[in-house]
Amino acid sequence: MAFNAQTINPINLNPNIGIGINIPFNNAGPGNALFYTTGSTVTVVNNGVFTLNYNTRDAIKNNLINYFLTNPGELPLNPNFGAGLRIFLFDQNSDLNNDIIKSFVEAKLAQVFPMIQIASLDILTNPLEDNSIIISLNYYVPGTNIQGTVSFQF
Repeated sequence: MAFNAQTINPINLNPNIGIGINIPFNNAGPGNALFYTTGSTVTVVNNGVFTLNYNTRDAIKNNLINYFLTNPGELPLNPNFGAGLRIFLFDQNSDLNNDIIKSFVEAKLAQVFPMIQIASLDILTNPLEDNSIIISLNYYVPGTNIQGTVSFQF
């Protein structure tokens, strides 16, 4: 009987290795970090301003959020980083513009995150406010059990 084998990133097997930083940041200062150990395991109770994430699923989600909410030129040492979704601010809400935004997001995702596949990508207008849109991206990584959803409202 055949089954789909799932790949587990070896970093996910070590609970002491932080992979990325959670977004949004904490309000606590960096001097408030609190650690405790149990045998050979170090547990972070409060990691100050930057809370680390310890699995690939959370790292991918935070990387997507960071990339799509950043404009090119915002990072001084990496001026090409960022999707630049803000270029669509003040555009008319229409099906044509929503299709343009959808193809823009698909192209940026394929260019920067080729390992991520789109399960669904919806560009929705906010029913409570005519002047905003919601971008909802459901994604997965083939060969793994990693999947998630990110939403952006403009």
